[in-house]
Amino acid sequence: MQPSSHNFKQNAKVALADKDLQIALAQVQEGFINKRARVVDKLAEFEQLREQGKQIRNHTLEHLDYYLERYEQAVTKLGGHVHWARDSEEACKIILDICQQAEAKSVIKGKSMVSEEIGLNDVLEQSGMDVIESDLGEYILQLAEEPPSHIIAPAIHKTKDQISDLFVKHHAQYGYSERQTTVPDLVNEARAVLRQRFLEADVGITGGNFLIAETGSNIIVTNEGNGDLSCTLPKVHIVTSGIEKVIPTLDDATAMLRLLGRSATGQEITSYTTFSSGPKRPGDLDGPEQYHVVLVDNVRSKMLADEFREMLRCIRCGACMNHCPVYGSVGGHVYGWVYPGPMGVVLSSMNLGLEETKDLANACTLNGRCAQVCPVKIPLPDLLRNLRRQQKRNLTAWQFVTG
Repeated sequence: MQPSSHNFKQNAKVALADKDLQIALAQVQEGFINKRARVVDKLAEFEQLREQGKQIRNHTLEHLDYYLERYEQAVTKLGGHVHWARDSEEACKIILDICQQAEAKSVIKGKSMVSEEIGLNDVLEQSGMDVIESDLGEYILQLAEEPPSHIIAPAIHKTKDQISDLFVKHHAQYGYSERQTTVPDLVNEARAVLRQRFLEADVGITGGNFLIAETGSNIIVTNEGNGDLSCTLPKVHIVTSGIEKVIPTLDDATAMLRLLGRSATGQEITSYTTFSSGPKRPGDLDGPEQYHVVLVDNVRSKMLADEFREMLRCIRCGACMNHCPVYGSVGGHVYGWVYPGPMGVVLSSMNLGLEETKDLANACTLNGRCAQVCPVKIPLPDLLRNLRRQQKRNLTAWQFVTG
């Protein structure tokens, strides 16, 4: 995805006038906000759990080098391989090399925001590989040739009719000529089309919600099961993850999972919570022959050392954007990069620079809802004010130099 954050104002005007988009965005209230409120109200200790999650993440970041090394040792002991990537280019090269060594022709992908961040699909496709997104939302957007507009529900900006049109156009080649008009029928058609692609794939690529230093395990949470198929059926499994996703122990993982499901989708726990720990062992009925983890830095080390360190606590639940009035009015594409909403403003500014993203922080109303719902208590309004102050300092320095 080519960054276009400098076009925020123009993009926002277009989004506000898009009737289909406004209909689709209305789903956020019931689909995310209300569901979250209901499950949070049922858990009396939720606020204490938020504080525990904050402390777990802070402790890990304070000792990040130790826990990353411990994680690498655990993965290696299990027969897996850990690769370190300083930036997007290096990460893509590592993954491409693994795929080429496996003589891969077909790659099946579970949901991975890091792969979006590094632009992985384009690199693999340019090398002649057939890359298929298996998450339903990501698959829909792959057909539409669009980037995700939400980190949890990537196709939330699409209406059911728009998805029906896409399936009619692209699934005719598989013998599907009847237009499906209900959600279950659309899901079943996509499942039928994708099933053979899982069986044919040489390499499976997934993200990683958490990496456990104690056991060398990677955790993914899904509601479709596509992640499980992506990491067990192909002979090679590649995990893509930011370096900040590591946590110390299985007990810590339990606490973080209780926060993630409730904050992201309004569920006590997602339908599938999968722990992958290395390649297939003797006697295992399924699993990959090779297991690789690509740990991506991409400015995270820089953030660890500056005033935006708290952003690295983020567990990618999407709660901040779900409760953001700006995101709820214009959707995710107007932000112009992989990560939208309040968390996206900070991450985009760190990755793309203040000049490219100058309108993003100033679009925020600073109403504070994002901080109120963040499961790990990231003070997003404070970070957004910091961005504004940095922009002001940069502008003043430029005026002094040119004036």
